[in-house]
Amino acid sequence: MPGKLVIASHNEGKVREIRALLEPYGIEPVSAASLDIPEPAETGTSFAANSELKARFSADLSGMVALADDSGLCVDALNGEPGVYTADWAETPNGRDWALAMQKVEDAIQAKGPDAGRDARFVSVLSLCWPDGHVESFEGRAEGSLAWPPRGKIGFGFDPVFVPHGHDRTYAELSAEEKHAISHRAEAFAKLVAAVF
Repeated sequence: MPGKLVIASHNEGKVREIRALLEPYGIEPVSAASLDIPEPAETGTSFAANSELKARFSADLSGMVALADDSGLCVDALNGEPGVYTADWAETPNGRDWALAMQKVEDAIQAKGPDAGRDARFVSVLSLCWPDGHVESFEGRAEGSLAWPPRGKIGFGFDPVFVPHGHDRTYAELSAEEKHAISHRAEAFAKLVAAVF
């Protein structure tokens, strides 16, 4: 379908961000959820593997080009955790609870003792998959540190505790425009645009 693309995600925060990034290119994005495409099991052990898995799944079921994101928070003091399992840290029997996930990360850092560092980065891999199975992936990173307690209401996920380098506000305190200019997802998207458009 010319001009259409499936955003292979059920995460409304991600869908909003990716839709905003695509807007200048005249592409009409539709979410996997709106097409009743289920979420596949994320069985990969890397951001790229999970991103490609999700993109292929949506491209196969929709017959359209699909764009997927797999991203997460990597904390140096926790040996890169939660990393590719970031969403798992938020899982509860009633769905994802990001306040609980942020508390788990903070508790894990505190358990390391007073000298534990707070350096962290967000990593995003965007994968674009065509219906013929061809896939291309692009990685972006945003370096920063973790704040506590959480601050801000604008973002989603771990945004209220992540302060990107060069800023004194968390992702959740930045406007959408400010975040799009510096985020891990925006960096991955810029690489995608350079390669594809």
